[in-house]
Formats: sequence, structure tokens, C-alpha cells
Amino acid sequence: MRLRGNVDTSQIEDRRGSRRGVAIGGGGLGIVGVVLAIVFTLAGGGNSADVLRQLEAPSATSTDSQPLNCPNGAQTNTACFVTAVVNDVQATWSDIFANSGRHYQDTKLVLYTDATSSGCGPANSAVGPFYCPADRKVYLDLGFFQELRDRFGAPGDFAQAYVIAHEFGHHVQNLLGTSDRVYRAEQQNRGNANALSVRLELQADCYAGVWAAHTSAQPDPSDFNEALDAAAAVGDDRLQKEAGQRVNQDTWTHGSSAERMHWFQRGLSGGSISDCDTFSASSV
Repeated sequence: MRLRGNVDTSQIEDRRGSRRGVAIGGGGLGIVGVVLAIVFTLAGGGNSADVLRQLEAPSATSTDSQPLNCPNGAQTNTACFVTAVVNDVQATWSDIFANSGRHYQDTKLVLYTDATSSGCGPANSAVGPFYCPADRKVYLDLGFFQELRDRFGAPGDFAQAYVIAHEFGHHVQNLLGTSDRVYRAEQQNRGNANALSVRLELQADCYAGVWAAHTSAQPDPSDFNEALDAAAAVGDDRLQKEAGQRVNQDTWTHGSSAERMHWFQRGLSGGSISDCDTFSASSV
């Protein structure tokens, strides 16, 4: 993946030096589903009620930020690489929106260590990268990338870029009003919450593929394989098997490995928002 030139650090809030406070109570991998925090979590299960219980937990996490310097662009360090990806993702979506007569609103990615506060409430690194629609920011503890590589066997810089693009896919959903429609539908039929969550997450995977189809980073086929490996690594069925659990589709919130790979590939091959209508598809 080739990301060259200067990076715009104004799209990043670097809170990694702020470690005060405690993480959210309860918790663990995969508890957060959709509604307030739409999460790229690491395990199946969970729903909007889980989110609300999590976010009501007391916290004293800090929101202090510090300057991020990237004198050598994306090559400076991992944080600068993430910044360059964020720049590219947002520039790509700005062009896609403009070409369809819409306006894309830039947002920020928050880098933190261990725990922080968000517009959706307190968060810790156990929930994985997530997007908060309340403040329209993406949250990421860089330690997740080591876990993605070591625990889930999905190394590579494009695997990391896929994670970021997926979360900004949720920002796209928020701007298009999709997140609000899903929330209302979930409130009307709570028994359908997990199925709606799956379709929302798979659409974000598809949007990650749309970004990959248009990125200026000049990816090659091996880069796309890294993204597909990452999508497969966090499929609900695979995670349930690795946890020694019975595969139970009724508890999924993000979709199977095959589904996540399929929708990323669909966005990549089609390159359009219209290719990502997971809600009208008869099956996902």
C-alpha cells in the first residue's frame, strides 16, 4: 500500500498520553452492538440494550489530546500511517459524495490508550475500534492492530486500512441517515435487532470495498487479500468457533466470515454506494 506525501493531522485527536480514569464496567470483547456505538467488535452477540448498559457505567476517562507530528508522512510511525489512511478515506468519500450531488462532512479519528470518553459514553480498548454517531468520531486503540495480527492471523497494512475504512463506512451511514433508520426499526422490533445489526455491519464492509476501489493509495492484489483475511478473521461464525461456542446465527451482529468477505468484494468490484444495499438483499 503506497501512501506518500504529507499527512493532515488535523483529522486526528491523539489522546494516547491521557490514561487517567477507569474503563467501562462489565465489558469484554464483542458486547457492544449497534445504536450508540456501532462497533467493529471481535465476537458475536450483543444488542442495543447491551450498549446502553455499558455506556451508563461510571467513568472518569480523559479527553486530553496532544499534537501529532508526522515529519516523514505515513512512514513516520503507525499513528501517522493511520492518519494517512484517514486522509485518503475521507478524500475518497468526499469525491464520491460530490459526484452524486451530496456533501461529505469530514470527521476525526481519536487515538487512545486503554480507555477514553466519547460522545456515546466511556469506552475501553476491549470493544475494539468503533464509530460513535453522537459525536461522529471513530475511536481506535492502536493495540488492536497487534491483536488483529497475532490473535486473528490478519497482518498487513491494508488489513489495518480495511478496519479504518469499515469504521468510516459507519460515518457514511450516519451522513446518509441509514443509522437513524436502523435505530428506529430496531426500537419497533427488538427481536430483529441482531439481523439489522448484521446488515448494517456488512454494508460498512461494502463501503470499505467502495473506498478500496477508488483509493489513491495504489493497492495491488496482495493488499486486497489482506483486507479479505481481516474480514474473514472477524466473522461471527469464526469467532464463535474459536471461543469454543456453538455457531449460532441468531446471535450474530456482524455477519459470517463469508458474508463479510462477499460484501467487501462487492463494494470493491462495483465501486458504488448503490452496490451496497444490504437491507434490500434477500439474503446477506
